Amino acid sequence: MHFQVRTDNHIHNSEALETKIRDEVEGALLTPRFADRVRRVEVYLQDMNSHKRGVDTRCSIEVSLAGHQPVVVAEQATSVDAAVTGAVGKAIRALDRMVGRLADHGGRVSMSGEAS
Repeated sequence: MHFQVRTDNHIHNSEALETKIRDEVEGALLTPRFADRVRRVEVYLQDMNSHKRGVDTRCSIEVSLAGHQPVVVAEQATSVDAAVTGAVGKAIRALDRMVGRLADHGGRVSMSGEAS
C-alpha cells in the first residue's frame, strides 16, 4: 500500500506528524474487511485561514481501492488531530457502503450465472 501525507505551507509536515497520521489511518482502514483492497491512501492537510482562529483545519483523505474509483472524504476542525479523526471516520463509513454494495447482490444470480 502506498501512503502519503501532504500539507500546505501553513502546516509544518514532519516525520512525527506523518507517523502519527499513518498509524491512525492504517489502524482504522487496514482491517480484514479492507486490507486486501486498499492500494493507495493520500492525506491532505490544509489550514484554510492561517492567521485566524476557529474551525479552519481541513483534512481530506483519498483512498484508492483495487479496480475502483477513489473514495474521497473531507473534515474540517479546529486542530489537525480532530480533522484527521473526523475524516478517518467518514472514510470508514464510505468504504463500508462501497464494499457492502459490491458484496450485496440481494440474493440474485449475476448475469454470468454465478450465485453471489
